[in-house]
Amino acid sequence: MTTIAIPSDVLNSMKIPRSDQEHVLKLELALALYQRGILAMGPARRLADISKREFLGELGKRKIERHYTVEELEEDVAFAKGGL
Repeated sequence: MTTIAIPSDVLNSMKIPRSDQEHVLKLELALALYQRGILAMGPARRLADISKREFLGELGKRKIERHYTVEELEEDVAFAKGGL
């Protein structure tokens, strides 16, 4: 695991309760990396530590276009047929 150092004055200036900071930062990073095409949905939602449904909800709220690959389509079709 890699650690990112965030200066304490930056953390203190965030308008987010300290108890929520890690979750919010991970979610924001995951969404930004997904939007830029740096991370696929699976790794991005694992970084954010949320379900696929929650991740899709966040994409929708923020109007971030979903990257839907042929592999994801095949997985969805297999799941719909009961293959997963």
